[in-house]
Formats: sequence, structure tokens, C-alpha cells
Amino acid sequence: MSDMALVLIVGGVAVFVGAIVQGAVGFGLGLVAAPVLTLLKPEIMPGAVQVVNVALPLFTLAVEWRRVDWKGLGFALIGRLPGSAIGALIVVYVSTQTLGILVGSMVLVAVALSARAISVPRNAGTLMGAGFASAVTGTATGIGGPPMGLVYQNAKGPQIRATLAMYFFLSAGQSLVLLAYIGHLPSAALTTGGLLIVPMVVGFLVSGPLRRYLDGGKVRIAILVVASASALVLIGHSVVQAL
Repeated sequence: MSDMALVLIVGGVAVFVGAIVQGAVGFGLGLVAAPVLTLLKPEIMPGAVQVVNVALPLFTLAVEWRRVDWKGLGFALIGRLPGSAIGALIVVYVSTQTLGILVGSMVLVAVALSARAISVPRNAGTLMGAGFASAVTGTATGIGGPPMGLVYQNAKGPQIRATLAMYFFLSAGQSLVLLAYIGHLPSAALTTGGLLIVPMVVGFLVSGPLRRYLDGGKVRIAILVVASASALVLIGHSVVQAL
């Protein structure tokens, strides 16, 4: 079996599962797909997963675009601007392993505080901070959902998914431009990402029943679980890369 076939089969399964999670919760594609694709073919990352990250939100927005929190989105995007630049510099000059361990640990602390009913306020400061952190980790590693998810954990399911979808669409597009500018977006990343859109679409379609189930009052728990899993995957992946 060729390397590309392995990437498309195994990576396709990871994208399929990640699309189910993100289609239901609002984020999580990077949690499942980014570590798998990095292990299979590190030279196409994080560009390949960002191609999928651009495409998936369009399907969510086609269904729930009316629920976007435009004011909150604006603050998050303001924070994202400097975060994207720092993420791009990390790709070139800094160890992404160190970043992954640090950010993963911070997310676990935030989840632990949230689980103890210490709510994360949703205001201009926290939204800009979440946008900044999401931009840094998303651009550098392909996993940028947890900070935004934690800030929106107490919102309704449709608002969470719609707002995060618009944020991820714009942010992934920005990350692709920056990666291309610094010379870290090979054609293989674009080709692989484009082919992986097929299992992504199937995963999103499958997520429908789970989405309706979580909207019955369980979306906050789902966000905390996915954020915790993202943090653990990010830490574990960073440790493996560092060895």
C-alpha cells in the first residue's frame, strides 16, 4: 500500500470521526485528525487539516448561520490577528512540542475549573484571549478549538456551532494564507486536504442525530469532554514528537 493510500484511508477515518464530533459539538475535527495525519505524513501538516477546517464550517453555516454571535465573533477575530502571526513564527522557529504541552495543560486547568462550576465569563477580554490562544495553537498544530469552546460552553448548541463555524472558516483561511506566505504549505498538503473533504462531508451528515441529542441540555458536558480530550491528545502528541 502506498503512503498516499494509507494517509487517505487511515486519515480519512480520522477526519470522518472528527467531522462527527465537530458537527455535533462545534469543534473537535483537529482533535482527532491532526495527530493522526501528523504521524502518517508530517510534511503535509498543519496545511492538510486546515484545508478541511475551511470546508467543514460551510456545512454548519448552511444550516445554522442565523445563530452566529456576530459581536462575540468580532472580539475573537481581533484576538486572532496577532495570534496567527505568532503561530506562524512558532512553525518556523519554535518547538511546537513545547507549545502543545503548555497549551494542553492550560486547557485541562480551565476544564477542571469549569467542571467545579466556575464559569468562564463571555466578554470582550475572554473572547479576544480565546481567539488569540486558538490562533496560536490552530496555526501551529491544527488544534485550535478548545479555547473558543470553553468560552461558549454555556451558550445554546446552535449558537455555539454557528459562531465557531464562522470563526473556524475565517481563521483556517487566514492560517492557510500565512502558511503559504512562510513557505510551509506544499502542494501535497492542499491535494491531501482536498481529498479528505469527502470523508468530512460524510461525517458531518452522520452527526445530525448526535447534534439533536446534545441540544437537549447536554452540549456543555460534551464541550468539556471534547476540550479535555483535545488537551490530552495535544500533550500526548507533543511528548511523542519530543522523544
